[in-house]
Amino acid sequence: MLFEDLSLSKSIQKAVFEEGYLNPTPIQEQSIPIVLAGRDLIGCAQTGTGKTAAFAIPIIHQLHRIVGSSKKAKVIRALIVTPTRELAVQIGQSFETYAKYTNLTQLTIFGGVSQNPQVDTLKNGIDILVATPGRLLDLQKQGFIDLDHLHTLVLDEADQMLDMGFINDVKKIVKLTPKNRQTLLFSATMPIAIRELAEMFLQDPAKVEVSPVSSTAENVEQRVYFVEKTEKRNLLYHLIKNEDLSNVLVFSRTKHGADNVVKALRKKDIPAEAIHGDKSQNARQRVLDAFKNKEVGVLVATDIAARGIDIDQLPFVINFDLPNIPETYVHRIGRTGRAGNGGIAISFCSKDEEPYWKDIQKLIKVDVKIITDHPYQWHSGAPEATTEKPNNSNRSGGAHKSRKSNASKQNKKRWY
Repeated sequence: MLFEDLSLSKSIQKAVFEEGYLNPTPIQEQSIPIVLAGRDLIGCAQTGTGKTAAFAIPIIHQLHRIVGSSKKAKVIRALIVTPTRELAVQIGQSFETYAKYTNLTQLTIFGGVSQNPQVDTLKNGIDILVATPGRLLDLQKQGFIDLDHLHTLVLDEADQMLDMGFINDVKKIVKLTPKNRQTLLFSATMPIAIRELAEMFLQDPAKVEVSPVSSTAENVEQRVYFVEKTEKRNLLYHLIKNEDLSNVLVFSRTKHGADNVVKALRKKDIPAEAIHGDKSQNARQRVLDAFKNKEVGVLVATDIAARGIDIDQLPFVINFDLPNIPETYVHRIGRTGRAGNGGIAISFCSKDEEPYWKDIQKLIKVDVKIITDHPYQWHSGAPEATTEKPNNSNRSGGAHKSRKSNASKQNKKRWY
């Protein structure tokens, strides 16, 4: 299927074509017709599969048809609620891109910054509002936001909003909207709590689920290192130095742990930054921009903060701490190997994390390469498995040269 087969307005087709979009992704192909038909929708797909376009494009089409060239005062007709500033910014940018040949206007609001510029834009009137829950409710309480004319409500990254404690805020927001609204709920995972949320807020929703949460990208080579817990920092430095890695996203289970990893790397003269919920919104954005611009070689993130990281050519993901939820592993390594690029996902597994690793293997059903050629193995020995060394062929049969991955060839600059 082509985008031109989706019965979209010429204005949207032009914008999409300029972005290089020819064929919709599975989540887009299945979701867009449902949204255009006005139905409520539950969409579940892994990170990087094009969820934002799956709801943004049909919303713009609908509103462009409703608003047209009307010169009436603009009112909020579409509201997208998302948990973090980083995600809100990305969604807002997507709406700007897809709607650039329409007369629709949009605003992105979030906390941690002055509300004055946001309020000024709201007073002038907008069609589409992208918001984090806290700032949305704050400005609504002050009388700057009216949702009485809302046509479509989108709850994006719904699982993370629940994890971050936004469930009560979400309920408050829904009560502020018309009952005859269209509601779209998108989530990377679909736990029971999300299903219950959908039952509360959606009416006879269609369901679209692509790329099951158990599947990992085929173009991501996965490796695991069984390592003493106290030696993880040394192993991280060892890999960065000896494998000549850069543009590395490292996952830490806790905020404190992320900060400690950064301190350890900086002592070794490796430029590294942390991104997590304890940092201000401005600080997080500065760190993210520096990483995207390759001014910082290593970014250490917690899972929630990482939801705002969208980089097509991210060659390396390292699980410094294994997640205790297997599905989280899939989403983490889905940060690499995107947009047709290859990637490498490396996991550190200490003795106490072995149960987590077993759960992950049960979920993904992939024989992950076990790397034994490193100086920090468990003293008791690696668990039973077929071991391989990192200079063997990868899962797709391609040969490595001098222990360097194809992904690392794209990042030859040594910054340690």
